[in-house]
Amino acid sequence: MSSPSREQWGSRAGFLFAAIGSAIGLGNIWRFPAVAYENGGGAFLLPYLVALLTAGIPLLVLEYSIGHKYRKSPPAAFRKLSRPAEMIGWWQVAICFVVAAYYAVILAWAVRYIGYSFGEQWGNDANAFFFGDFLQAAEQPGVMSSYVDGVLWPLIAVWVVVLVILALGIRNGIEKANKFFIPLLVLFFVVLVGRALTLDGAGKGLDGLFRPDWSALGDGSVWVAAYGQIFFSLSIGFGIMITYASYLRKRSDITGSAMVAGFANSAFEILAGIGVFATLGFMAAAQGVGVNEVASSGIGLAFVAFPTVISQMPMGALFGVLFFASLVLAGLTSLISIVQVVIAAVQDRTGMRRVPAVLGVGGAIALVSILVFPTDSGIYLLDAADHFINQYGITLAALVVLVVVGWLLRRLPALQKHANDISTMRLGRWWLICLGVVTPLVLGWMMVDSLRAEFAENYEGYSTEFLLWAGWGVAAAALLVGVVLSLVPWRSADSEAAEEADSEAGTGAGAKVDPVPAVEAGASTGSDAPEGGKN
Repeated sequence: MSSPSREQWGSRAGFLFAAIGSAIGLGNIWRFPAVAYENGGGAFLLPYLVALLTAGIPLLVLEYSIGHKYRKSPPAAFRKLSRPAEMIGWWQVAICFVVAAYYAVILAWAVRYIGYSFGEQWGNDANAFFFGDFLQAAEQPGVMSSYVDGVLWPLIAVWVVVLVILALGIRNGIEKANKFFIPLLVLFFVVLVGRALTLDGAGKGLDGLFRPDWSALGDGSVWVAAYGQIFFSLSIGFGIMITYASYLRKRSDITGSAMVAGFANSAFEILAGIGVFATLGFMAAAQGVGVNEVASSGIGLAFVAFPTVISQMPMGALFGVLFFASLVLAGLTSLISIVQVVIAAVQDRTGMRRVPAVLGVGGAIALVSILVFPTDSGIYLLDAADHFINQYGITLAALVVLVVVGWLLRRLPALQKHANDISTMRLGRWWLICLGVVTPLVLGWMMVDSLRAEFAENYEGYSTEFLLWAGWGVAAAALLVGVVLSLVPWRSADSEAAEEADSEAGTGAGAKVDPVPAVEAGASTGSDAPEGGKN
């Protein structure tokens, strides 16, 4: 029986909205402003731009090229590059499973805080309310002992929305959702930033963010921070962009799309930085302290610092609704893309249709998320899993991809040719140098630097026992799952290989110089040849 034809985006704009929606996530709002502030302020924008041009956009082009050329999810696409490389794809799938399970919980928090904003229900102590009244967090990380209803029900609602959108498909679900959510997110944030700029002390906050400290450019850690921010904010290393690009039409402008997605993501980060620090400037002025004393990032910024500001400002309820709604929209588009990687991988390997795959695979992720994280230990599990899966899952997987694809298989020139054949902007030698030399070295240094800090002091002061199973154990389990799944003899994979072998024997494709046998057999039939109009 022939497998169902692959879904496609309805238009290039639909793909771009989805790619931008995946890139713009919670990190854009609560990570970039703090990273820029701590690493030279306005001067940080220079290494940030260099990192975007030498790592961010080149990596986007690489993932787009792999996904578009082989028209498969990460495991199947890497399998076509080289049979052993399939493990990398399944590793990325396992990483996405973990990230999706805890990422949804943060959206559930934001959903609840939209309601809390109306009455400013966190009272005079936003920190005590968040960790005590809302999360009911245990005093120490450990075994789960109770469920938190206030997190459980909005989490279920988040998963219902995500699975419904995914069940509707690429064109009718993901594309239409992103075409609605992304403009709405930008509208909300523009209004939010406009309101923040009118607050007393806003100028003080912006001065703190953008005043350049040019001496910081001589500090290597600042440059590493710039590359780290670009890497984490563009959804690189998850396999998301490989998956999304696999649904592009045969004739698609890969390099142009990468440029648009990369710069759109960065523009939103700068917009977020303006909004966040204008608000923190107001908070500093109201408390009579310096911006450095109120500057924060991550969960502390979103669910402690901002509620405190909202309680002090005129029309705080409206500001709160816009801010937390923006978090929900930004997170939702990213979560959808993360879960889609897992669904696509299972579909490609089993031939399962979309709705059963969404209910089975997406339902399994939702079940883990609902069982583990809305508990009194959920915040600790989330924090540890997020740190270790990012540092030793996503970052390490991306480094392995570059080493395998660029150094061992030497496939960068072939992927460059594929991108150039169908794109308006051609890739030059700079692309090969960036991916073959610059980015691997930076990622390698990031890994060394991170490990050095890890062994010097336990992350967040957590016990070694807790980190071994909730941190290191999660990251190691993702890798192990990737290895095991790559060894499973998937029936559709075996039949696909047989079909390609038959095609090669019948068409004489084996006479080609290209060294990847089963992959390029399909190419002799014109399956990868540009055809039709541009999206």
